[in-house]
Amino acid sequence: MRKLLLITAIALGLSACASVPSVTMEDASAAIATAEMETKHAAELKYEWRDTGKLIKQAKEAMDKKDFATAQKLANKAAHQSTLAIQQYHDQKNAGPAF
Repeated sequence: MRKLLLITAIALGLSACASVPSVTMEDASAAIATAEMETKHAAELKYEWRDTGKLIKQAKEAMDKKDFATAQKLANKAAHQSTLAIQQYHDQKNAGPAF
């Protein structure tokens, strides 16, 4: 009985590992390109956030180490920060004192 449970647990574990999608170099490169484009737009508005460039640099370093999943994760975070920065610009461009 214990052998059957052990074999079942191992089989389930291996099948779960097989179903995890892997991130390719192209996926990570596309994410970095998107992050750079969004960051450029935020910089043109003079609303680039402080750490966004650092995240892109870390993503590129992860690419060099062939850690594509980390590269994509960092690039997506940088792109999201830039999107939020652009939204912040639009939300605050007409801000002023309210009397």
